[in-house]
Amino acid sequence: MYHIKTFNKISPVGLNKFDPECYAVGDDEQNEDGILVRSAKLHDYAFPENLLAIARAGVGVNNIPLDRCSETGIAVFNTPGANANAVKELVLCAMLMGSRDIVGGIEWVRSQVAAGVDVTTVVEKGKSAFVGPEIYKKTLGVIGLGAIGSLVANVALSLGMDVYGYDPFLSVDAALRLDRHIHVVKDINELYKRADYITIHIHFTDKTKGMIDAKAIGAMKRGVRFINLARGEIVDDEAMLAALDTGKVAAYLTDFPNNRIVQAPHVIAMPHLGASTPESEQNCAAMAVEELRDYLENGNIRNSVNLPAVSMERSGVMRMCVIHKNIPAMLASITTLLSKDGVNVENLSNKSKGDYAYTMVDLGTRVDESVIEDVRKLANVIRVRVIE
Repeated sequence: MYHIKTFNKISPVGLNKFDPECYAVGDDEQNEDGILVRSAKLHDYAFPENLLAIARAGVGVNNIPLDRCSETGIAVFNTPGANANAVKELVLCAMLMGSRDIVGGIEWVRSQVAAGVDVTTVVEKGKSAFVGPEIYKKTLGVIGLGAIGSLVANVALSLGMDVYGYDPFLSVDAALRLDRHIHVVKDINELYKRADYITIHIHFTDKTKGMIDAKAIGAMKRGVRFINLARGEIVDDEAMLAALDTGKVAAYLTDFPNNRIVQAPHVIAMPHLGASTPESEQNCAAMAVEELRDYLENGNIRNSVNLPAVSMERSGVMRMCVIHKNIPAMLASITTLLSKDGVNVENLSNKSKGDYAYTMVDLGTRVDESVIEDVRKLANVIRVRVIE
């Protein structure tokens, strides 16, 4: 029986994928084998020794202590792409709100009624304060062409926009998702100088913190409308506010409000609505549960942020899964130990990611605990488990 502890409310669409005969699931589970989480902060949470994996029903993992997890052999999963359509639709909404002052217009209409004015007598005169350009035949710049960015780029193209994309880490799979009419540039400044609208879809890291600073904004077209549904910290608030004051940026639309920017003119701040749809929450929950189950039951790793992707069809009678440091000769050390004990290796897969590596070995015969313990005692081995 696996014990799964839930933090936050997880959609039943995902939870129902757990077989109740094999899994005990709830927010009161203790000594858990796995964790399901959305936004709850786990940095100060004391992980039990037998915790094997954490699955985040979403993309960002800033609420999870990745270094601590890696050092103790805890796999951390997220759900890239599960919320992509929801974010794509909010980008379209943001472009329209950033073009015409729809929010201001709605507030003005309400203020007229609140003041006792017959609003039907003033709309024709008052509407001129809220006009703005169409997005048709304008240029959109998309920074980051992953699951979300590629959807945004393709749908913008279908709306009659000219689309430029930038992604220095563009994968083959992501490139294949892009319409051939999208201009993928290698220099982000090429995108900056052409785009009437810019939307950013990259991860927040030490390297991307404050990436949209005064220098970046200075390279953009005057009157650009900038959309940030990625992470607030990617944009330098002070640089953005200064650009809004001068008109260099016509509108800033963000899903990450703070007290400083919310009060500034030409800012539309939303309460982190990017993935807030029932469909997105269901997709994320289902994907997180499937990743967690596959790892616990088979040792397969898909969409881990701290360990390499390794999947292998089951063979043999026993599977040994080893998390270890990514250093030379580790694989040889493991297989040498097994051959020394006369164990036949049916199948094997080994991959690395940064400082860590993962080895799965399907064994042709059952081995006793002493063999497993020998592998555990190898230098630089972090965690060993056996699945039968």
